[in-house]
Amino acid sequence: MKKIIFIILILFLFVGTFASKNVFSIKGDKTYLNNKKFLTIGLRCSNALISDETTSDPIKYLDSYKSYGVNTISVFFMGSRFGDVKGYNQDASLNPIYTKRMAKIIEACDNREMVVLVGCLYWGGSNGKWESWTQKEANLAVANTIKWLSDNNFRNVFVDPDNEGMANRNKGFNIGEMIAAGKKVDSDIIIGFNAKGNPPDNADIALHFSAKIPGKHYVESEGTPPDYWGEYSKEKGLYEYINVGIYTESKKRKQLAITGEYLQDGMGYIFASTWLQNVPPNPNPGGDGTPVNPGINWWLEFIKDLKKNSF
Repeated sequence: MKKIIFIILILFLFVGTFASKNVFSIKGDKTYLNNKKFLTIGLRCSNALISDETTSDPIKYLDSYKSYGVNTISVFFMGSRFGDVKGYNQDASLNPIYTKRMAKIIEACDNREMVVLVGCLYWGGSNGKWESWTQKEANLAVANTIKWLSDNNFRNVFVDPDNEGMANRNKGFNIGEMIAAGKKVDSDIIIGFNAKGNPPDNADIALHFSAKIPGKHYVESEGTPPDYWGEYSKEKGLYEYINVGIYTESKKRKQLAITGEYLQDGMGYIFASTWLQNVPPNPNPGGDGTPVNPGINWWLEFIKDLKKNSF
């Protein structure tokens, strides 16, 4: 009997003992952190789970990001492009190697009053996907993600079930069904819709590709200047990015203008760059985006000035 009690005690100590200090929520068309209005300003770090090192590296820079005004980062369990993170097993269960890494990032962000956009399916340009999956596995992957977040009391999060609706387009998976599967597990965790067209009623938030509709908060979860992800960043036949962290003056001007417009209009914005998503990623801010000093520091400085003068 004593042995059984001891085992139960050990399980209690190691399972679900973390509780987020911060809770991300939505009311109407506004987002909140701990019931205070919260406008997402973030960086896309989609390939952070590749290794223990690539997970630890951005954590080292979270304080730096926050000093500029960044309050969110996005990280994916599947993919993303050229990262080939296989965060789900073939049966749609979560791979414990990657949940351990994601947990470190979520906890580190929570300690800094920061939020994590947790990405599920990434079906394009990556070997992280399972071509054998059907709607059943897609639903289960989202449900298992929500269950893992809920069991671990991770509340400083929101979820993107299908990046850019790639699985929806390529496999015909219904995103509304994926959201419903997640909501059945824990209705309090915020789940978004990231595909072309109007979001389904069960989506809490509209992301990136989604249409902007009245009454639904919108976050640009993959913000870039025009014509950034085409020939400028990808070369045919090359399985990696080009022009990593490099921006022309025109692209920088457009990027800053777009960022400012979204934030001033009360919409969230997560900046996506080859600098942070390349393999291996560059977690440090880098420089002014020129070929001799690549990076995204120029955007972070803009955010710092914007928050100082406008928010």
